[in-house]
Amino acid sequence: MTRPAVAIFTIDDELDRPAEDLFDHYRCRELRRRTRLASGQHAAADQYLVHIGDRVTLIAGYPWFGDWGRDTFIALRGLCLATGRYREAQKILLSWADTVSEGMIPNRFPDDGSPPQYNAADASLWFVVAVYELLRSNWRVGVVARRRLLRAIDTILASYMAGTRYQIRCDDDGLLAIGQPGIQLTWMDAKIDGMPVTPRTGKPVEIQSLWLNALAIAGQLLDQYQTVYKRGLHAFTNRFWDSASGHLLDVVDVDHVPGRVDGRLRPNQIFAVGGLPMQLIHGEKARRIVEIIEASLLTPMGLRTLAPSEVGYCAQYAGSPTERDRAYHQGTVWPWLLGPFVEAWLRVHGQHLATKKRVRQFLEPLRAHIGQAGVGHISEIFDAEPPHAPQGCPFQAWSLAEFLRIETTYLETSATAGRKVVAGAT
Repeated sequence: MTRPAVAIFTIDDELDRPAEDLFDHYRCRELRRRTRLASGQHAAADQYLVHIGDRVTLIAGYPWFGDWGRDTFIALRGLCLATGRYREAQKILLSWADTVSEGMIPNRFPDDGSPPQYNAADASLWFVVAVYELLRSNWRVGVVARRRLLRAIDTILASYMAGTRYQIRCDDDGLLAIGQPGIQLTWMDAKIDGMPVTPRTGKPVEIQSLWLNALAIAGQLLDQYQTVYKRGLHAFTNRFWDSASGHLLDVVDVDHVPGRVDGRLRPNQIFAVGGLPMQLIHGEKARRIVEIIEASLLTPMGLRTLAPSEVGYCAQYAGSPTERDRAYHQGTVWPWLLGPFVEAWLRVHGQHLATKKRVRQFLEPLRAHIGQAGVGHISEIFDAEPPHAPQGCPFQAWSLAEFLRIETTYLETSATAGRKVVAGAT
């Protein structure tokens, strides 16, 4: 699989037509296409889906991102599945299914055409989640396509069970251990001088949430995964809860040392409550997780990546490349995390008129931002402190995707409720 060039349109054999006629032709065609989209946010979402012949890919962001594995599967849930673009979702997933190597899906395809980079422990697990949600949708996946997707899932989980690159392996407790020095394997992947800023080697909390969700999904077909899921869930609920702080640890068995933990308050634990199909933590513990994240990490534009009270917290994403890389996951706000937070908040508070009103309040600052930086879109990141200036990529797929996923899933009276884009509108 090679990384394609982005094509807006081709004129082909119409080059001999007057320029004015061609302009009118493509203008009318573009207007017809846009009328098939339910809202301005749907139109923005459409710009991340690129068709190359029969193949569809998803661009992680403009102007400097390409098609990245982790970003693709997170963004696909909001840009395609939540908006009814099932045909594109299936094509994207089938295309990536063919890239599985030793159970891993590439994190990215380098711009220079060099081999794919398999340095993401979570990309394959996000793929499992996206496939599961496609199969549960209203879209009928054909027998052959379904078989290909399920075969990819089985390959991923079997490889992770047996052990694969970078010491990624299922441990005796049923949890997933990952990592070796110098390699960044989670979404917190910034590096300085070749070393990860937040290495998180061991058993990171969101990796366990993804792993257990993947096991539960595969366990619906194969009993062997149910057994591991039950063992892993028991270990997760017992080993990650920190009663002193009232929230989950960020990493256990740090650097593969049994019992060594990293208890810094980060947003990664939110996936144990919201953002994934299966909720892992329930009751009072789930409520406390949501409350402490709301109190310490929530901003109008998304979640901080580190609490202000923690050592190393960076209030602004600014300065030299090194200074910006150091701040990238050390406080900087990421709007895509608002999606799992809002879903977790609804799961602990229930869904009724008052809570849905609160959801609209959560989303309103981002809705206002849509007209400010990358017009019509949502930025990649924001400063951790007011006024939360937009930073990074001004057009980010998963930022917009999570906004759309929450809006279309939970706000029936929103402008986009019940109005799904026609599959294949591009």
